[in-house]
Amino acid sequence: MNGKILIVDDLHPVFKSRAEQLGYEVDDRPLITRAETLAVISGYDGIAVRTKFKIDRELMEAAPGLKFVARAGAGLDNIDEAYAKERNIKLLNAPEGNRDAVGEHAMGMLLSLINTHRKADIEIRNGIWDREGNRGWELKGKTVGIIGYGFMGSSMARKLSGFEVKVLAYDKYKTGFSDAYAQECSMEEIVKHSDVLSLHIPLTSETRQMVDEEYLYHFKKNIFFINTARGEIVNTKAVLAAIKSGKILGAGLDVLEVEKFPALAEQEWFAELKESEKVILTPHVGGWTFDSYRKISEVLADKLEQV
Repeated sequence: MNGKILIVDDLHPVFKSRAEQLGYEVDDRPLITRAETLAVISGYDGIAVRTKFKIDRELMEAAPGLKFVARAGAGLDNIDEAYAKERNIKLLNAPEGNRDAVGEHAMGMLLSLINTHRKADIEIRNGIWDREGNRGWELKGKTVGIIGYGFMGSSMARKLSGFEVKVLAYDKYKTGFSDAYAQECSMEEIVKHSDVLSLHIPLTSETRQMVDEEYLYHFKKNIFFINTARGEIVNTKAVLAAIKSGKILGAGLDVLEVEKFPALAEQEWFAELKESEKVILTPHVGGWTFDSYRKISEVLADKLEQV
């Protein structure tokens, strides 16, 4: 036997099946609480989680034999990476599994925004037939700026390839990545040329609140803004101010600084956000499709073979 794995979240059954084929004993307990996990984790070599709770220092200290954490998703921001590295605990994630879901979701938001789908739909349902007020834009000929050219950013670029746009991509941690879908550039070029801005970066100390009033002020054109990355990267008040001034023509937000109710409803900016006809909101589902549910677990299982 390779060891024992505790699944504490809702993962596709393929992960458990593949792990057992590799010789692991797997306890699939998607309803387990954090307190219950702390009580039993000492008996496991690995833990698999999605978003249920943080795998922090306290939890890892309760598991002296922990060898790996399998995160069924793209980011690792709900894991204490520094302490895991200190303990030599391997971290597995699966951005390959939901990159197409994120790319398609971002495209859906963008197309809905530039064609005023939300506003038009609401108006018609309320007896308003306003063709002129719902004229949209075409993507053809526009410049799309992508921040972060990993699995998600490159997926977005591929989805854009049939729209006859110019795609500029900036990635602070990569160079030489220009390809058939995007041209590598500086942040200054993103700010100067973009008609559309789409974020595909992780949440770090550097990126937290990166998109604020000063950042948006420097854009030379009025832009459409898409965020399917992490909500805390963006200052929501700054986005609302930019919408009011016309700097942002429309915003598609799959992620927010504060998520889930009732906490979201308590934010001072939420009332304005939900009333804006220039904002499309989705509940952090960009990477969460029926297809990615399985693909994420398949990717994790592939990586488990290498542990």
